[in-house]
Amino acid sequence: MSDPLDPDLFATASIAFDLDGTLVDTAPDLVRALNGVITPLGLASIPVDDVRAMVGRGAQALIERAYASQQRPLEPAQTAELLARFIEIYQADIAADSRLFPGVEATLARLQDAGATLSVCTNKLSVLSDQLIAEFNLTDYFARIIGPDRTTAKKPAADHVHTALGQGHLRAAMVGDSAPDVDAARAAGVPSIAMSYGYSEAPAGSLGADRLLHDFSDVPGVLAEIWRA
Repeated sequence: MSDPLDPDLFATASIAFDLDGTLVDTAPDLVRALNGVITPLGLASIPVDDVRAMVGRGAQALIERAYASQQRPLEPAQTAELLARFIEIYQADIAADSRLFPGVEATLARLQDAGATLSVCTNKLSVLSDQLIAEFNLTDYFARIIGPDRTTAKKPAADHVHTALGQGHLRAAMVGDSAPDVDAARAAGVPSIAMSYGYSEAPAGSLGADRLLHDFSDVPGVLAEIWRA
């Protein structure tokens, strides 16, 4: 069993987590929804590994990148229609093939037990984030679930992180997997952890996070090191 976390550190801390690629491996369901939108229109299916590098900026960007990858034009009016269809397909079976990354729930429980305030800071629409988190019975771990529609500007904007973290904490951090997470944390003036297994366009080690981790279970110990430094 892991050692108890220091309440002097964690009970006064607020920690924001990215969702897709950090807490949940959602790529199989995202690619299913994406291909359900684009293949009837004559585009080729996108492989799941390609989608992993497209996810971090939200569903609309995912569709736009799928079109760009096949040199197909995409009109703004068409984008809205395709986005609505994507959400319909995705929401109908949001967690069919998605899975929590190893160690996620146990680690969230440790952090919560130590008194930390936990939140989700994601470029995924809030209604989809709420539904996905509920599917995995994680809702009660989070004080706030902040998609782009619940803040003034989405990641990499500092406001997104500030909204997720809330107020009244002495220590804070952002845990994610891609450039929008690290850049938003930097803009917000809080330390960041990047998970190497996630959905990054560039190698996670090149993002400039304060720490790079390979195992989610290591998050509490590394946060303690950062805050004690």
